[in-house]
Amino acid sequence: MTAPLHASPAVLALLALTGCASPSPPASTPPAPGAAAEGAAPPAELVLVNATVWTGAAGAPDAQALAVRGGRLVAVGTDAEVRRLVGPATRVLDAAGGFVVPGFIDTHVHFVTGGLSLASVQLRDARTPQEFAARIRDFARSVPPGTWITSGNWDHSLWGGELPRREWIDSVTPEHPVWVRRLDGHMALANGAALRAAGVSRATRGVEGGEIVRDARGEPTGVLKDNAMGLMDRAVPDAPPALVDRAVDAATRHVAEQGVTSVHHVGGWDELAAFRRAHAAGRLKTRIYAAVPLESWERLRDSVVAHGRGDDWLRIGALKGYVDGSLGSHTAAFEEPFTDTPDNRGLLVNTPDDLYRWVRGADRAGLHVLVHAIGDRANTLLLDVYERVARENGARDRRFRIEHAQHLAPRDLPRFAALGVIPAMQPYHAIDDGRWAERYIGPARAKTTYAFRGLLDAGARLAFGSDWFVAPPTPLEGIYAAVTRRTLDDRNPGGWVPEEKISVEEALVAYTRDAAFAEFQEASKGTLEPGKLADFVLLDRDLRRIAPETIRDARVLLTVVGGTPAYERRAP
Repeated sequence: MTAPLHASPAVLALLALTGCASPSPPASTPPAPGAAAEGAAPPAELVLVNATVWTGAAGAPDAQALAVRGGRLVAVGTDAEVRRLVGPATRVLDAAGGFVVPGFIDTHVHFVTGGLSLASVQLRDARTPQEFAARIRDFARSVPPGTWITSGNWDHSLWGGELPRREWIDSVTPEHPVWVRRLDGHMALANGAALRAAGVSRATRGVEGGEIVRDARGEPTGVLKDNAMGLMDRAVPDAPPALVDRAVDAATRHVAEQGVTSVHHVGGWDELAAFRRAHAAGRLKTRIYAAVPLESWERLRDSVVAHGRGDDWLRIGALKGYVDGSLGSHTAAFEEPFTDTPDNRGLLVNTPDDLYRWVRGADRAGLHVLVHAIGDRANTLLLDVYERVARENGARDRRFRIEHAQHLAPRDLPRFAALGVIPAMQPYHAIDDGRWAERYIGPARAKTTYAFRGLLDAGARLAFGSDWFVAPPTPLEGIYAAVTRRTLDDRNPGGWVPEEKISVEEALVAYTRDAAFAEFQEASKGTLEPGKLADFVLLDRDLRRIAPETIRDARVLLTVVGGTPAYERRAP
């Protein structure tokens, strides 16, 4: 029988009926392939019919159905056209009018860290210092003494902006080193046990490109920012490989539930090794484009020469670097001081000379360069580096990326298109940071913050992602954010900086077609066209036909990767 996938509410009850053979098509449709003339196309393995299919291909109309064979799309068209490929063993799914889009591509995730975070203490929505401390206390009681408590992802803006201090948690974690980060990953809190384990004390010197926050007596409060975090990171024991492997599997399951079929992971070499283990064991269900640290470009160059760039499931060739810190940690590099801390313009995590040297070498080696820049000073500096390297190394299809491209000087908006630089942006951040950003940088600089509309109008290609673990890996929320710009506190019903809103279709392109372009894979994925990978998502409503404020209420019903369902929504 057909495995029905009706839109809500019936779909939830019927999704349990999966994996069954299809019935014969109705009499009004062409004969089944078994009765077709000799030489007809072989039957499809999977067919989806009765849908509204947004193919994502430029200028292409919507379709009704698609067919899959060998992990790739073999037909996209009307129900009648696609049903010609139904055979005795074909699985037919009835979408009941649901909305089908190419698999979402999240262009910026910390995949392993996100997976590990799913099993750690959850601090993101802790709204008072007391709740913050209580959650850490309760989690400490659930794990053996000596266990390091990490992740957390706290947000001090929820309780008024006061930075946490080790005194809040020392009394409830005497036997557990604690090293929990802010949600942006650019500062973290250590308790006394962790500071002792790392040898961080009043006598510890400051770190260039970072900060050890101290009290009036010069004692560390427990908060370390950006490069200073390395003092603690080196003391935290590595997660055992078995735990990392479980984190990869958990991350894969989690993103599939959100309709994500591919991710661009930014991390280290150990994480790449975990992806390779998962791939070798046949456990990868998410396609991964893995970036390693920019300063290790020579090692990556040699690895590509020796082993190639990978395949459709796991690819390498990308490098991730940093210019500055983050807005929430007051470490983003700005031309003018922060509005609320007039003696602070942020910091540079790496020197301009190092960035230039690394980018030049990586580009000459034919590698793909992705660099984090938040503040306007950082973005200008990085655009200058990219322009210089492109001029010196000569013309080629390099697709330099700026990760975040968060706060831009107006003069820099047209430079992205002129230089062919891709702004890899995370729209959820706009509705998150928009709650408090103007207190930090004022209304004038906010006008070109997360400038989606301005960049598109200037001719740039947007590539959207989440920055998970920093933000949830939920493209539907990202589309909602880009289209409405309504902040999470709902205090901006018309949108925060509303002139930077974009359309639903523009947001879909940034999560699919142009996201694939941002990893040199537009020939294989990002649109639903015959010959491309069979990565697609079924949603319970057409995002283009509903009130924008209801986009975040849409649900993923089915996620298919390579023609195989990776997630199917079940009845509650």
